[in-house]
This record gives sequence, structure tokens and C-alpha cells, in this order.
Amino acid sequence: MKQRIFFCFLFCLTFFAKAQTDPLTQVHGARSQGMGNLRVHGMDTWSYFNNPGGLAKLETSVVSAGYDSRFGLKELSSVDLVGAWKIKSGTLGFGLSRYGGKLFNQQSLGLAFANQLGIVSVGGKLEWFQTQIEGFGSGSSLIFSLGGMADLSPNFSVGASISNLSRSKLSKDSETRLPTGVSLGISYTPISQLQIQLEIEKDIQIKPILKAGIEYGIRDWIFLRTGINSHPSRLFFGLGLKSNRMKLDYAFGQNQALGSTNHLSLAFAFKN
Repeated sequence: MKQRIFFCFLFCLTFFAKAQTDPLTQVHGARSQGMGNLRVHGMDTWSYFNNPGGLAKLETSVVSAGYDSRFGLKELSSVDLVGAWKIKSGTLGFGLSRYGGKLFNQQSLGLAFANQLGIVSVGGKLEWFQTQIEGFGSGSSLIFSLGGMADLSPNFSVGASISNLSRSKLSKDSETRLPTGVSLGISYTPISQLQIQLEIEKDIQIKPILKAGIEYGIRDWIFLRTGINSHPSRLFFGLGLKSNRMKLDYAFGQNQALGSTNHLSLAFAFKN
């Protein structure tokens, strides 16, 4: 019986890694998810997970928390806590994430650092990542990721993010490597209220995913978002509310084969 459960989990792990649900491959933060699971140009605390270089764009220290519910299954939900502190030499970030349920779960804990160097912002992240299957033990490893972006004009920027650049394995006793993904993106802001982003994401083991997203600010405090993905085809919608120090974001995603996802995140900014 245990062997059957084990092989079932291996199948699910492979499938959902391709669907971008585990802590390593998924995009974090309801703003980024509402714009189509965009990773490169988030430029908020969730950049810790998505693109460490974006942390350098923060103007104040911020702490954020998020919850993701996927396809109506508690076993596919995740909980995140992330923070960023502005210091003299740059921005220091930390992140904690847990995905899964009692029988199968993955969690990560790590630190990141980012700095602005002229028109370029660059950041790196080192994290501890653990996978646990009840009855079969757990495995862990250290993972290094890198990202950055360059402002080519006030309205246009390009960026890239590489997750698991270290090509770390599931554990020291395993030959199975964790996913390594590369994302390339551009961001265009034709007017102050409108932001348009395009990305291409490639995992070593799966087809490239094309992504596009739009954010429009109806007022200074309310934002509407939408996005689309290929391979698999997915639609996203989002809403953001912002005050002087608080920010609430919600995102809804739809996958024809699997169902819907809901994402909620809350941020609190400190006075520097």
C-alpha cells in the first residue's frame, strides 16, 4: 500500500511541478498572479520569491503574507511570509513558504540581498528547501537563485530571473534535481496608470511558457489586472487596494483542465 501511495505522490509531484504549483516553480504574490503569473517585474516584497533583483526597487521596508488555494484541494494550498528591509548597502529580504498537506509537503526558508547599481538592479537568494512524504522521510538541500532588471528608459525595462541556478538535488542522497527555471521579461508603462508586461519562462524539462499581463490603476488606491499564459492555457484576473501603508491584493486563475485558483496577499509598509 505504501508503495502505491509513494508512486502516486511521485506522479503528482511531476505533474504539478509542470503546472507551477510547488514553492520553487510557482509565482508568489497575488499582484503578480493576477497579471498572469508574471515573475520578472514585480518590484515588491514578493520579488524575494520571483526575482530577487526586484527587491532593490522597494522604497520602504515591507512585510507581506499570502495564501493560495488551488483547484479546491487543501493539499495543493500554500502559505507564505516574506519581508524586505532597506539598509544602507541595499535591501535585505527573507522568505518562508509551505506548500502541501500532511502526507506530502514542501517548505523553504531563506535570505536574499539586492542592490541598485545605476540603471541595473541585481539580487541573489540562498534558501533551504525541504520535501517531505509521510512514511518515506524527507530530503533537503540549499538552493541559489539570481535575478535582476535594467531600466532602459523611464517607461521601458528588461529583466531576467534564474531559479535554482545551483542545480540542487532533492536531497544529498537523491539523483533527482529540483526544477531550474529561466524567465525573461519586458515591462512597458505608456502612461502612469497603465503597465504592460510580457515574459517567456523556460524550465529545463518542459516547453516554454509565454505570459502577458496588464495592470490599470483606476485611482491611486485601486488597480485592475488581467493576464494570460500558454502551455497550459490559463486566464487570470486580479484586484488591488492600496493605502498609505497597507496593500491588499486578490487574484483569480482559471485552468480549463484543472479548475480555478484563488490567491490573497496582504502587505504592511514601515516608515523608514
